[in-house]
Amino acid sequence: MHSPERLPELLRGVGMTSQRTRDRMVARLAKQGITDERVLGVMAAEPRHLFLDEALAHRAYEDTSLPIGHGQTLSQPWMVARMTELVMNEAPRRVLEIGTGSGYQTLILSRLVPELWSVERINALHHLAAKRLRLLKAHNARLRLADGGHGWQEAAPFDVVLLTACAHELPEVLISQLSEEGVMILPLADPNGEQWLTRVRRSGTQHDVQRLERVRFVPLLQGVIR
Repeated sequence: MHSPERLPELLRGVGMTSQRTRDRMVARLAKQGITDERVLGVMAAEPRHLFLDEALAHRAYEDTSLPIGHGQTLSQPWMVARMTELVMNEAPRRVLEIGTGSGYQTLILSRLVPELWSVERINALHHLAAKRLRLLKAHNARLRLADGGHGWQEAAPFDVVLLTACAHELPEVLISQLSEEGVMILPLADPNGEQWLTRVRRSGTQHDVQRLERVRFVPLLQGVIR
């Protein structure tokens, strides 16, 4: 974790963590097909490097996923942008994120949606993400340490549920926490183990499943690690 006394310096960024570097990242995202100016604007403004250990901060704006410990990763910028764009296509008010991880995707969503809930199962990641999000004043993000597979029942229904880990079957509990015509966005494995970014739209007791593109995520696991 970056020390609080260094936060002003780190927020400004220098060298490979500078605003110029963020601008280059966003230009690359636009060339890769991200068109939502709201998403591009937020990703240009927010300090992705603060969500990595200092030893990796200089790589924060590369087009790659990076380790955050505990067998987890910070998704590559394109994937964060793509998933955020899919969320914003629904014009949501209430969003549930399963898998807070480093907190970077949480931060990006918090700048774009009015109400955000996020669940993390690994205690160390949960507390570190909470510190980062407090420092960055993401006050509309509510965090919980829990098994993400249970969702956040008392806060339901949600307009969008976003999973940042790969499920091997549709999580019916989470689908049940969607509003009518609500959408779930998740990596979903097919019978051959290939992972696909998938959009699931709820309609009463039915749901429509649309496969988008191949992706690669860590698996969605059960239980809480304290």
